[in-house]
Amino acid sequence: MTTILIQNAVVMTMNEQNDIFTGDVLIVGNRITEIGVGLQGIRADRIINAEGKVLLPGFVQTHIHLCQTLFRGRADDLSLIDWLKEKIWPLEAAHSEDSVYYSALLGIGELIRSGTTTILDMETVHYTESAFQAIKESGIRAISGKVMMDHGTEVPLALQEKTEKSLQDSVDLLEKWHGAENGRIQYAFCPRFVVSCTEELLIGVRDLSAAYGVMVHTHASENVGEIAMVEAERGMRNVVYLDHIGLAKPNLILAHSIWLDDEEKTIIRDRGVKVTHCPGSNMKLASGVAEIPLLLEQGIDVGIGADGAPCNNNLDMFQEMRLTAYMQKVKHGPTVMNAKTVLRMATIGGAKVLGLDKSIGSIEVGKLADLQLLDLEDFHVYPSFDADWYSRVVYAATRGDVDTVLIDGRIVMENKLVRSVDKKIVLKEADQALRRLIQRL
Repeated sequence: MTTILIQNAVVMTMNEQNDIFTGDVLIVGNRITEIGVGLQGIRADRIINAEGKVLLPGFVQTHIHLCQTLFRGRADDLSLIDWLKEKIWPLEAAHSEDSVYYSALLGIGELIRSGTTTILDMETVHYTESAFQAIKESGIRAISGKVMMDHGTEVPLALQEKTEKSLQDSVDLLEKWHGAENGRIQYAFCPRFVVSCTEELLIGVRDLSAAYGVMVHTHASENVGEIAMVEAERGMRNVVYLDHIGLAKPNLILAHSIWLDDEEKTIIRDRGVKVTHCPGSNMKLASGVAEIPLLLEQGIDVGIGADGAPCNNNLDMFQEMRLTAYMQKVKHGPTVMNAKTVLRMATIGGAKVLGLDKSIGSIEVGKLADLQLLDLEDFHVYPSFDADWYSRVVYAATRGDVDTVLIDGRIVMENKLVRSVDKKIVLKEADQALRRLIQRL
């Protein structure tokens, strides 16, 4: 097994004690085996001198659409339902195997470049196999699944599914990919949202997810109009309805959750449902401001995700962290959502949302080596004297400061160059894939 010794870093562990120290971390194979100060006499295959750098757990993004990266800049300045009907659904309907593949690689390259090592990803209806192939090749850790849509009259024909086929296609992908690459790849059932799913489909997802022991990832309560549509058709609000049919369980992850009433917040808390916050997307689509401080106060696990490139327009966790803090301060005052709270949401908090906190999200002996090194020797993050490290990372650092990234003990980026995704090829092929996709529209 390969051994890597990272020396002389400022180690921000994000453990329960929030320990920060200057020292060393030893990686054997894909796991952290020793943490300390001045580790001596260790024969390592690779020694990284990280003096002057900050070692952090890799970011965990809890809501991403890799299949939408190709659509960056093509669906601006619209509200959610119009954004979907006028732009995103037609674009997704025109996807092919190669466009999904290069869309995924384009997104993954951006994610790794900005320090993200784990994602919860929701694909489109077709060609999810191509996204899994990109995930496999790139080395990123991912929970992903095909989107499920068997309901709705204003959906392009190419995205309209039969209930049984949607369920069977999902199971086929799960049985092939769940646990692949030594567990680095996992599967989640991904019904898009109640508006685009029949009750039969959602109950099928409930039963299959329980049988296979996997997560369920869906959008909920993102937009006032969406909630009105659900109430008109199902007779109750989003989360109440999901609870009514038995989907509100600890394996359910709800993206957005902006417009929750008191009953829904109680259901989420009592059932152990998880929430993923997407501030950039929520602001750009003018969907609203989620009540994140209140959800955290109630003990609800909340992670952060960039959502998709056409509603953000990037996948940068540094931006999302700042927006997570700033938008709440405007509403609740300057003392809420401090830098430590936000950084924990982006690391160990996200890992808890995904049920992976025993394996990733903090720098501790026995955990998987999903790590990032930040080079903070630059104008915009100085002075460093008597530094508040959380402030420097959350409020001042940028994705350009990420120097090295490891996933599963493998160096996937070094000296700010992504090694696991060929940038030149992906940029060229992404443009060509988009050109062909537009011709198919």
